[in-house]
Amino acid sequence: MFEVIKGWIHRFLSEEDAVLLAVLLIGFAIVILTMGSILAPLLTGIVLAYVMQGIIKVMERYNLPNGLAVVSTFLLFLGGFVGLLFFVIPRVWRQMRNLFTELPDMVSQTQIMLQDLPNEYPTLISENQMKSWGEMLSAEAGDIGQWLLSFSISQLPVLVAVAVYMVLVPILVFFILKDKDSILEWCKSFLPANRPLISRISAEMDIQMANYIRGKVVEIIIVGMATYLFFVIFQLNYAALLAFLVGLSVIVPYLGIVVVTLPVVIIAYLQFGWTSEFFFLMGWYTVIQGLDGFVLVPLLFSEAVNLHPIAIITAVLVFGSWWGLWGVFFAIPLATLIKIVMKSWPNNIAEVT
Repeated sequence: MFEVIKGWIHRFLSEEDAVLLAVLLIGFAIVILTMGSILAPLLTGIVLAYVMQGIIKVMERYNLPNGLAVVSTFLLFLGGFVGLLFFVIPRVWRQMRNLFTELPDMVSQTQIMLQDLPNEYPTLISENQMKSWGEMLSAEAGDIGQWLLSFSISQLPVLVAVAVYMVLVPILVFFILKDKDSILEWCKSFLPANRPLISRISAEMDIQMANYIRGKVVEIIIVGMATYLFFVIFQLNYAALLAFLVGLSVIVPYLGIVVVTLPVVIIAYLQFGWTSEFFFLMGWYTVIQGLDGFVLVPLLFSEAVNLHPIAIITAVLVFGSWWGLWGVFFAIPLATLIKIVMKSWPNNIAEVT
């Protein structure tokens, strides 16, 4: 047994660079698992700085000084940040409160429609089935009411967290953009001068992370805005709330669209019924999702490392359970990091497709 362990260590940890990389990865995992919620504002600032860095590079290509490019980009970010906080979020919040208020009436309306189904489709649905479904719906409505009560009581910590983000995030974004090079040099000063494995992996991950974060933020904005305009044209109830959820759903590949489509279908059906408006709305909604999956995603993520769908879903489930929303957002980059490390490690551990 000892010889097997000794051989494994000699195979994969015989180089100092590999040992250092293993220590760094383990340390990073420990910090994230133990202090992830505390560092959330810093991580938000880093993500937004990644997005803004692309704009700075574009400005510098047109011979704009770095300082002026940073200030201009930060002012652009600040305008978007203020618009999100004072225009988008309040509108979404109001519609969510209205939805919660009208939820009991929607449940009653659904129960009435369920009661009519045995008469319309007697060969497919029986009255006993409808009775069991109605009881289940009533039980779920009671659970939703209890959740709404607990949610309203727990709003104060949420408001405090929002206030902290409003203050800290813009400050962090500005200093990360302004002092990015000096911060990176300070971090590198703790590493050995000769680190080929770490340098190769970090360079490739920088490209992948920048491509993923910028592409994902652009995808959220485009999908969310297009869906909102489309819902407004059809005068769908809760258009801002549903479009906001559809935009956020792109964070979770495959699973997100399935989860968010359900409330869209339910609200559209309760509003329009089995009418032409309902089928037109769902048809165009499907077109938007198809354009996102087959046109927008390949354009935005053309440089991303290909991962198997099973690997992506597994990464979302694992990192999401460990790290919440941030784990879901960074699931694909973290899975990409694992793939790059496995391919670049001395003696190649494995090939992941």
